[in-house]
Amino acid sequence: MFSNLANLIRYRTLIQSLVARELKARYRGSLLGFFWSFVNPLLLLLVYSFVFTYVLENKVEGIQPYALFMFCGILPWTWFASSLTEAAGSLISGGNLIKKVLFPAEVLPIVSVLANMVHFFLGLLILVGFLAYYRHPPDAADLIWFPVAVAVQLVFTTGLALLLAALTVHFRDIRDLLANLLTLWFFATPIIYPWTQANVRQFKWIFNANPFTHLAISYQEILFFNGPIGHWRWLLALGGGSVLLFLATYWVFDRLRDSFAEVV
Repeated sequence: MFSNLANLIRYRTLIQSLVARELKARYRGSLLGFFWSFVNPLLLLLVYSFVFTYVLENKVEGIQPYALFMFCGILPWTWFASSLTEAAGSLISGGNLIKKVLFPAEVLPIVSVLANMVHFFLGLLILVGFLAYYRHPPDAADLIWFPVAVAVQLVFTTGLALLLAALTVHFRDIRDLLANLLTLWFFATPIIYPWTQANVRQFKWIFNANPFTHLAISYQEILFFNGPIGHWRWLLALGGGSVLLFLATYWVFDRLRDSFAEVV
């Protein structure tokens, strides 16, 4: 297992090429092309701003503008959910590649995660622009934790992506179950409602068991709230757990590797 894991460094050029191909293929034939990576989050943020300013006016104290608060959690969630959804079917859609003797199958779910990470960073530029517009810049000291949050999410998401990709080859129902699970997971995470509300904190033990809770709160503290990062211990704990998750799921992936070409 560890020898195959070490070989991933040798495949970095292949991974870069496949990520670039994935990004180009996503908008091939469209008029705006790659600019949709900016247009989509921009339209989403404009809709949220209109709804929570004029339609369902939200005046939660200390969390204004509310649309920006939500967007700080929705952006990383979109990266997470899109990565898992695409990674689950990556081995099936890339069956012609994994049937080649020397092709590393684990590259395909990793490419799904990295391609969606690029879209996350592009959407982040829209968020930064709106934070500047509303004169709500993040604290410079807090931004030190941003690469840590991204790294933790990358490892955590990649670990789950490898497991889902391997299992979906044998159990195709996983893709349908995943869509429902992600919907439930989204509403069980403090993204569209603040963690600080009393009616949320009374279920603290449930939210603490949700790994993405700690990522969402960390992003909110880093990008939105001006103050000390109070969730850093949870973030580091999740980072350690994500490394263990990645090693465990890669072991499962490696054990099932030989069966992929036969099934797809």
